Amino acid sequence: MSLMTKVALFVLCVAFTGGTALADMGKTAAPLSVAAGSPADMHNKEGIEHYNQSHWDVAKKHFTGAVEADPKSAEAHYNLALSLDKSGDHKAATEHFQKALDLGKDKPEIANSGILKAHLKMK
Repeated sequence: MSLMTKVALFVLCVAFTGGTALADMGKTAAPLSVAAGSPADMHNKEGIEHYNQSHWDVAKKHFTGAVEADPKSAEAHYNLALSLDKSGDHKAATEHFQKALDLGKDKPEIANSGILKAHLKMK
């Protein structure tokens, strides 16, 4: 798809949604890969695949499995929080974003996440 086509589609999306596409841009985040060799890897990869297809509940199940397999994985908690957010369970999402931050303070992709900060009301 050409750049002009993408721009045209974006403009149409903004026009048809009354600008909500712009408001939502900061709220989307991509799920993260877990550390190589993590016992959470299999569930995490499955979760990412389903998350990218907007299968929030299936992704949530896999990310829950990833957290259970490796409770110290900041990325697994972060990904579970993303899927919980998409499913509308913001309270549980906030809890897992906090856990992700506690475990991954030194990981910029977690510590600087806009959606994490919004849930934790950080600046």
